[in-house]
Amino acid sequence: MFKKILVPIDGSDLSNNAIKQACLFAKATDATLVFYYAKPAYQPSYIAGDIGFGVVGLDVKNINSIKRYAAEILGQASQMAETQQVNHEKFTNEYVAPYEGIIAAADSRNCDLIFMASHGRHGVSALVLGSETQKVLTHCKIPVLVYR
Repeated sequence: MFKKILVPIDGSDLSNNAIKQACLFAKATDATLVFYYAKPAYQPSYIAGDIGFGVVGLDVKNINSIKRYAAEILGQASQMAETQQVNHEKFTNEYVAPYEGIIAAADSRNCDLIFMASHGRHGVSALVLGSETQKVLTHCKIPVLVYR
């Protein structure tokens, strides 16, 4: 049925629970998991008009911090998959909108399912913050399994 499953992660407890469930699902279906983290795209510290001004040291620290965080959470996901003896890959790149990164990652890695957590925001916070899960569901052309 599903052979390659993209699992977007963000390091949250809900995301970590989704990783565990995705591992069980992949093991039952003999699928390969692709753990994916959409790193925030680089934004200079200060922006004035079309020209970006930043404090280079702070920007480099921020970029390195994001890279370390991505490696950390992808490593944790990989350890969970190894414990369950599930085939897996790790992938990260930069995207301004995480949902676009998720969809692009699924496409570039030839995934046939996206298995993702929903943070379940309701009311005003859902309207203001939006839902990456909802955006993936709206714009994606492959099946999406939402774990809550």
